[in-house]
This record gives sequence, C-alpha cells and structure tokens, in this order.
Amino acid sequence: MPIHDQGYRRYGGARGRRGHGWAVIAAAGLRTFFARRIFLGLLLMAWLPAIVRAVQFYAVANFPQASVLAPTPDTFRQFLDQQTNFVFFMTVYAGAGLIANDRRANALQIYLSKPLTRSDYVFGKLAILTTCLLMVTWVPAMALLALQAAFAGNVTFLRGHIYLIPAITVFSTLQVVTVSAAMLALSSLSKSSRYVALLYAALVFFSVALFGVLRFVTRDTSLSWISLPNDLAQLGDAIFRVPLRFATPWPVALMMIVALLVASGLVLERRVRGVEVVG
Repeated sequence: MPIHDQGYRRYGGARGRRGHGWAVIAAAGLRTFFARRIFLGLLLMAWLPAIVRAVQFYAVANFPQASVLAPTPDTFRQFLDQQTNFVFFMTVYAGAGLIANDRRANALQIYLSKPLTRSDYVFGKLAILTTCLLMVTWVPAMALLALQAAFAGNVTFLRGHIYLIPAITVFSTLQVVTVSAAMLALSSLSKSSRYVALLYAALVFFSVALFGVLRFVTRDTSLSWISLPNDLAQLGDAIFRVPLRFATPWPVALMMIVALLVASGLVLERRVRGVEVVG
C-alpha cells in the first residue's frame, strides 16, 4: 500500500484573531450555566419582582383607581434595591467556582499553555458572571421602562425622566462589575467553591453587621463606608437623584469601591498563573 508523505505541511485553516480568547471562555461558561435547571430557576425567581412591577404598570394604565401606584423615578431605584438579594445569590451560585474549580482541577496550566493570556482568562470569567448579573439587574429594569411606555401608549414618563436610562445603566454596571471582581478575587484564593461562597458571604454580612453595631453605638451613619452593600446603595441613591440614606458623602463610597476593585485586580494578578506560586 502507498505510504503518504508525513513531512511538514503548511496549515490550511483560518487563523483566529488575537485578543478574542476571552469570548470563547465566556461563551462556553454561559452555555454551561444555561444548561442547568437550578440556574434557570434562580433566574426565573429573580424576574418575579419585575413581573409584579409590570402588572402594576398595566393596572395604572388601564384602571384610573390604580393611579396611586403610578411609577416614579424612585420606583426604579426601589426595584434595583429589591434585586440586591438576587444579585447576592446569583453571585454566589455562578461566581464561587469560576476560578476555584479550575484551580482544583489544575486547569489553569491548560488554559495558559494555549495562546491565551491571563487577561483573556480573567476577562472571560468576568464576562460570565457580569452577564449573569446583568440579566437580573439591567435587563429587567430596562424591560420595565419599555413596558411602562407600551402600557401607557406614550413616552411622556420616559421623556420627563430620560436620565433613568443612563442611571439604570451606570448603577447596574457599577454594581455588577464590583461584586464580580470581588467574587473572582475570592475564587482565586481557594480550590473549594463552598469555601469561596462562605468568604463572600462573610465579606457582605460581616461588614453590614459591623456597621449596624457602630451605628447603634454612635447614633450616626457616617461610617456606612465600611460596608460594601452600603457603599453601592449610597452611590445608587446619588445616581438616581434621590435622597441619600446615609451621612457618608457619596465620593467616599466611590473611593471604597475603587479601592476594592484595585485590590481585586492585584489579587487576580498574583493568583492567576500557569504555575502555582507558593509564598
């Protein structure tokens, strides 16, 4: 039988563009989550408040006696406040194992041995979690804005409060990026997703409890900056132009968020490596 030449042959396939490896990681991760019933159930539960608000907008548009339920800018701020609990559970479920599971399976060596950079890997994982979280914050909030105009048959409310579009977008992005970065940093510290979930819960609940104690002792809310949820809430109030709920100036809350993002970036830079660093 003939023996074919096994020498060098020029690659005949298409060459992928550099810098798009993160999109492959993100797409694969999202497909994995959307194949899970628990994730879909959690996503459905996160949309229940939006469904209730949609019914409220429909009633206002069709029944004059329901005018007391007419939406205001504060309605959308309250909605995003309600979504905070779902953001927490989605962050824990979707984010705790993003890096921890790869570290447990020694998959970082495989990822980073391919033509992928650490930036591709981190941004791919970040894109997975931010997409999941935007689906319980920005997407339903914008859908409610559209439904309000559709039920009312006009854009009077939206025209009078056009700043709601950038307000919803800016706050949702700020919230999602902040908690996603913090969760990824924690996920890079351990090989156990359960331990990472506990660390994140401790970060959130301990800071809130500590502020509660200090508030009780000092009778003042100027120390709200020590709590991540309070920092996000304070910035949300400022973005939506509603009265601030704490005495802390919003620039201080913003500084704490920036500090958390920088710290998370430094942790990820050190922990996401192809070879485990001991020391």
